[in-house]
Amino acid sequence: MARYELVKRSVALITLTNPPVNALSSPVRHAIANSMERALSDPKVRAVVICGENGRFCGGADIREFAGPLRGPPLIPVLEAIEAGDKPVVAAIEGMALGGGFELALFCHYRIAQSKARLGLPEVTLGILPAAGGTQRLPRLIGIPAALEMITTGRHISAQEALKLGIVDQVTDQNACETALEFALKAVGKPLSPRRVSTLTTPCPPDLDALLEAATMQVKKKTPGVMAPLACIQAVRAAATMPYSKGMKRESELMATLFNSGQARALQYCFFAQRTAGKWTLPSGAQWNNSKPREIRSAAVIGLGTMGRGIVVSLARVGISVIAVESEKKLLENGRQMVIGMLERDAKRRGVSASLNLLKFTLSLQDLKDVDLVIEAVFEDMALKKRVFQELSKVCRPGTLLCTNTSGLDVDALAGVTDRPHLVAGMHFFSPAHVMKLLEVVCGPRSSSETIATAMSLGKKMGKVSVAVGNCPGFVGNRMLKPYLDQATFLLEEGATPEQIDKALEDFGFAMGVFRMSDLAGLDVGWRVRKESGLTGPDVDPKNPPRKRQGRRYCPIPDMVCEQGRFGQKTGRGWYKYDKPGDTNAKPDPLIQNLLETYRSRYGIQPRNISDQEIIERCLFVLANEGFRILEDGMAARPEDIDVIYLFGYAFPRHRGGPMFYASMVGLERVLERLEHYHQAHPDVPHLEPSALLKKLVACGSPPVQQWREHIKTMRSHL
Repeated sequence: MARYELVKRSVALITLTNPPVNALSSPVRHAIANSMERALSDPKVRAVVICGENGRFCGGADIREFAGPLRGPPLIPVLEAIEAGDKPVVAAIEGMALGGGFELALFCHYRIAQSKARLGLPEVTLGILPAAGGTQRLPRLIGIPAALEMITTGRHISAQEALKLGIVDQVTDQNACETALEFALKAVGKPLSPRRVSTLTTPCPPDLDALLEAATMQVKKKTPGVMAPLACIQAVRAAATMPYSKGMKRESELMATLFNSGQARALQYCFFAQRTAGKWTLPSGAQWNNSKPREIRSAAVIGLGTMGRGIVVSLARVGISVIAVESEKKLLENGRQMVIGMLERDAKRRGVSASLNLLKFTLSLQDLKDVDLVIEAVFEDMALKKRVFQELSKVCRPGTLLCTNTSGLDVDALAGVTDRPHLVAGMHFFSPAHVMKLLEVVCGPRSSSETIATAMSLGKKMGKVSVAVGNCPGFVGNRMLKPYLDQATFLLEEGATPEQIDKALEDFGFAMGVFRMSDLAGLDVGWRVRKESGLTGPDVDPKNPPRKRQGRRYCPIPDMVCEQGRFGQKTGRGWYKYDKPGDTNAKPDPLIQNLLETYRSRYGIQPRNISDQEIIERCLFVLANEGFRILEDGMAARPEDIDVIYLFGYAFPRHRGGPMFYASMVGLERVLERLEHYHQAHPDVPHLEPSALLKKLVACGSPPVQQWREHIKTMRSHL
């Protein structure tokens, strides 16, 4: 796990060999300790260089070890032996030095970084803190403000920024190991005391308390309810106010409070769930590791609305030639200007050249005859989409993949109007498509494994978190969203206000509650969907709209709000009022309160006090309940896929792990009991009836979420 060599006759080269990222597993820690002991005791060795194999220094701890008792030597004594040695030790950083890998470098006397290397302490994103001296050593090296920012955000920095901050001693465009070997020889004989970071005094600003208080307020605002960033601030305070040894003890105490917390388990679950989501499987046995994707060099996007523009940008910035199609000259020109502006701003932010040479704009589908893949992003209307797919069948060469960016329409119905149903799949991007990381890849019953593999691979190339889902109304994300939104409006009927419901959800951890989110998205979007599904329209009595439709409870309040022209932020009025159209500062609107009071009076509804607990339980337990049904139906392969969709597409609070993990943490017995209670109170709401899978899991002893797949026996997977 670490290779030891004597090079240049007097330098011990210790190379970490634990692919893929040279994580500090138990065998690696053993090997480092043994190699350092050998180097320090060998009179021929005058200096030591530590590097990582395959151009990667060290990605940090082996997170898989967190689940069990610590095996092998603890990391801190291993690292302390490096710093305490009487021979200069140089870290040769290539690729990455993250977490424990970065801390390893901080215990070395010198640090050399290759110019493309990235460094950081991302532990906070796993619900913990850098507990191998990171919170005590980094402030001593670069000062409190810079260290606080890095530690509380987990941000990775470039080698150039690390040099500017004083973390590394030299940046090279050459091989970092070769440079470090030369550097180490020059360091021989120089005093090591000034190079031992633990002996340094933390530069302490005069306004320390105010600085730490400001950092605390910023963290609470940015990540409300999240424990780890606040613990990081306390650890950095210790670095500023305590001797090193006491600071290390404080760091250890804070780590102990975090390590076994529910938040740490949730965040580490998210880490692994994201990696699991790419391991898709089809009923045929085809899966992620035996289905070869096609290489996509050229693509076309049809429709230059909000979604289409974002998709064009996502493709072009990863080097794929894109032909963008619109139906009218004015729309095409407007789309062209907006896409170019988006690409130029993105390129400026990343410090690269905008890839405008990859773009072509046209009014003719005939220009698409040679592209590798088409993504249709026209208006969400089945008849229109079918016409587009029929035309594409005539225009595109037989091997072109045809994808649709629908948010819930039947992908197989579109495949059925083509001459190549096996080459049709859904690619459901989330708005804005060039920013949002989630991509639902929708597998129709006739989609080939090659088609799915290509869509998943393309999503990954675009920087998306791609999740394979089955073909049903709303797929996974939007199918689950409907009962969640319904519960929120039912709670309005019963006595809650939009502000109360939103506050309860935001206190839970959502960036926006249901009604603020709806105002942002536009209330007319959902209104149009309800009209198209026959739930509302001209046949409904406007004075006394029925509260039961299509055999189940229905809340007409959202329709009544839209009928007043209140479409959200875009009109300056929605569930909230805004100073002007387009404003984002939501304010409670007395007119909405009047509407609710009039509505309840009309239907004889006696408003009641509704607790925040009921809001959370009804909204989130029904969300998870629909997730269980999705697993039953085979529309998602595993609960991790559902959680990844909600983390990256719907901003579910990451420290809660996703709706399925949250249900597991609350306790499946508790979720079942509360759903039964609410369904008994509201028998006309079918989504409150506990799913068969939830009941089965409780009967099996409520196994942890990672074991649910063993209990999911679907009649037929639709993936």
